[in-house]
Order: sequence, then structure tokens, then C-alpha cells
Amino acid sequence: MARVSRKAMSLPKCPTGIDGLDQITGGGFPRGRTTLIAGGAGSGKTLFGMQFLLNGALKYGEPGVCMSFEESAEELAQNLASLGFEVESLVRAKKLVVDHVVVERHEIEETGEYDLEGLFIRLEHAVNSIGAKRILLDTIEVLFSGLENLAVVRSEVRRLFRWMKDRGITAAVTAEAGAELLTRHGLEEYVADCVITLDHRVTEQVSTRRVRVVKYRGSTHGTNEYPFLISDRGISVFPITSLGLIYEASTDRLSSGIDGLDRMLGGKGFYRKSSILVSGTAGTGKSSIGAAFVNAACERGERAIYFAFEESPSQILRNMSSVGIDLERWIKKGTLRIAASRPTTVGLESHLAAMHRDVDECKPSVVVVDPITNLVSVGESVAVKAMLTRLVDYLKMKGVTAVFTNLNTEGVVEMNTAEISSLMDVWILLRSVEQGNERRRVGSVLKARGMAHSTQLCEMQISSDGVRFLNNEAQPVAMPAREGQGNGKKKAKQAAF
Repeated sequence: MARVSRKAMSLPKCPTGIDGLDQITGGGFPRGRTTLIAGGAGSGKTLFGMQFLLNGALKYGEPGVCMSFEESAEELAQNLASLGFEVESLVRAKKLVVDHVVVERHEIEETGEYDLEGLFIRLEHAVNSIGAKRILLDTIEVLFSGLENLAVVRSEVRRLFRWMKDRGITAAVTAEAGAELLTRHGLEEYVADCVITLDHRVTEQVSTRRVRVVKYRGSTHGTNEYPFLISDRGISVFPITSLGLIYEASTDRLSSGIDGLDRMLGGKGFYRKSSILVSGTAGTGKSSIGAAFVNAACERGERAIYFAFEESPSQILRNMSSVGIDLERWIKKGTLRIAASRPTTVGLESHLAAMHRDVDECKPSVVVVDPITNLVSVGESVAVKAMLTRLVDYLKMKGVTAVFTNLNTEGVVEMNTAEISSLMDVWILLRSVEQGNERRRVGSVLKARGMAHSTQLCEMQISSDGVRFLNNEAQPVAMPAREGQGNGKKKAKQAAF
């Protein structure tokens, strides 16, 4: 018996052109079949369907027809113009047809039954006029509105979908979510080869949009819920799951931007693709280390992103210029991007999705996230750790070296950071100690995987000349005594840093 190759058996796919969605679905919607997009009001159903049509016309040479039962062509054009899509120009170029169908009961009623023959005629004319390969029906619930004999309507809808399938047209159909079923009238049971649900939820006053592929006949697909964003560039779906421990470890090293810190790390700095945690109490210089790191990367001609969750870009530029770190020049040059947002503006998944998008667009070699502590305000510690795990894995897969800052509480430093530190390759701990009538900053490397590193407590100074780590023998630092220990005045025997 002849064996059929797996490639020959694979289901043909129709790419949607929507960022991330084609990855989740393994290539897009099933070609020549129907995909159902279900969701509540405001979940983004129409936008998903229209972007599928528009991308087909713009990117893949596949004209499309939108048969809208709710919004007029003018309303759709206005709504999509805000996202940068010029619907009218595509209509003039005969790459798109938008047909607004007002369904009245008396128009589809014949001799006591319901007949959609009029819709067939309009749809066939639109398809033939431009040689359409894609169709959007938005939203199909209108055909059920006010009609008592739902069995007949379902039969007609089945006939409509069979008509499209026989012609090899790839169709997207939007429908309202139901209370018990995925849709109000159970369309998923007999209509679609692929079913996608959209969800717009609000948790503790923070909203998050998610998409899930419920079923996909004849194809493997991602089964999780994935966050998606609606921005001025349209929809972006982020297939964010833990990518697993499959990334390659690098043996290349890069500077932290601080000579003394590099020497504490074996004289060569961090490994590329590693994750570095800089933790400490308020005012210990965490952000300054992060700024020195991105400044050094830009000086090497590399690209960098500074994700700020506490300060505005203007404030960061001002503060860092006061310690001799001029970041504004790199922004003007285009090698540095500062992405600032309040953690409470969106949920954790949306923050993660936005960071994915920025990394994909900017393609940086280094990233700073400052501080991760503020993310706790929009999620429990378990959720924050899960988000950071996926972010760390993603950045490593992209070959990005990342510095994360974390604010600790006085007196319980290690406890505050224990769960997060397990994700990191390097952990640098900063402290502020009192000596006489002044406070002094000290830093130490608690761990550095795969490299020899100093265990010395080293004084850290921040001035208009930048950030420095000083020789402890010249500037001895007395640490507060702990229970069962001395006063901490043990002289350092290692080299100057």
C-alpha cells in the first residue's frame, strides 16, 4: 500500500498577515474553508476579519469581499483609517468590495419560509467583479434576528458556506459570543473548520484582550490564550508561552559599562544572551547601572531598549546626564529607544506583548527593564514570575542581553528577590550602609553562572563623572553586624576594583 507523505496531506493555509496569529495557527486560516471569529461586543471581531481581508489584498495579491450586516462602507472606512488602512483606495483599485446589506424580514421571506437567495446573488456579483479569493461576513447574527424558524435559517447559512467552499474561497465569519455556547446560535457546531474566540476582560480595573484557537480541523495549533494588542498599526497577537530551555549559551562577553564591575566579573563583564538582576534598596544606584549598560552598548554601535516603569523618558535623560551618562545622543542617533509606561495601564500579558513588539521592531542587542518591582501592582507574585520567565526565555531566544532592576525592602533583601533571582544568570546586590555621619553604597556579586567572580563587598560611588566601584582596601566598608557574626570589618584581600 502506497504511503502518502505528510507534506502532501497537510492542510493548505491562507496567511492572515496578522502578527503572531499565523504562528499560532501554523500558517493562517484553512484555505478554501470557513473560519469563525466569535467574541463579545468590543472584542475586536470586525477588525480581525477586516485585517485578514486587507492583508490579503495588500500583501498576498488576493482580493476580498466584505459583506457587512451592521456597519456601512463609509463607517468601516473611517474606523480602519485610524489604524492606517486606506479602504477607499483598495476599493478604487478593485482589490476590495465592501457591501453593506440591510436585512429586513420581508426581503428574505417567501411563502412562509426564509430564503437567502438574494444574498447569494449579491455575494456572487461582488466576488466575480474583482475575482475575490477572500470573504468576510460581519456579523452573521443579523440573519437570525427576529426570525422564528431558525432551522430554516441555519439550513440557508449552511448552503451559503457550502457555496463559498465549492468555489475555493477562504471565508471569515464573525459572530457574537453566547452565554453557554461559543456563539448565540451554536454556529460552531456546523459552520466552521476553524473557530477562534476573542475575549476582552477586566481584572481589578485593568483590561486585557486575549485570543484562543478553540478548534482547527486537520491542523495542529496553539491551544493557549494569547494576549493581543490593538494599536495604530492594527492587531498584533503574541504567542507567549514559555519557549523552553532550547536556546544556545554564548561564550562571548560584553562590558557592563562600568570598569570596576567588569573586573568583579572576571575582568570581562557579562556573557551575551544572559539575564542580569540588579537589586537593592531605594537610592542605591540600580537605574544608574542600567543606564551605564545601555550607554556602553550604544557606544559599541549596538541597539538598545530601556523599558521604564517608574520614570518618564525626559526624567531618565535628565537624571542620567547628572551622573555623566548622556543617553539623549543615542536617542537622536536612533540606537536607543526608551519605552515608558505605568504598570497599571494594562495587564501583565499586555505589557509582555508590548515588550515583544518593541524588541521585534527595534532588534536590540541589550535591554534594561527598570524596575520589575512595579509589575507586582498589576499581578500576584506567581503571575509576575511567570511573566518574567517567558520574557527571559524570549530575550535569550532573540540573543538579547538583559538587565532587570528590582527594589528591595530594607532588612529583607534576599527574601524579596529569592524567587526572581532563580531566573537570572547574574545577581548584583546593592546596599546602603551608614558609616559615621554618612551613608555609603556598596555592591557585591551574589552569583554569576559560568564565570569566576569576586565575592568582595565593593564601595560604589555615583558622581558627575559616572559610576565607579572602588578598592575596599583604600576605602574600607563596615557592614552592619548580623546575629552570630562580628562587626563585618574584615579586610579585603582581593585586587582593587
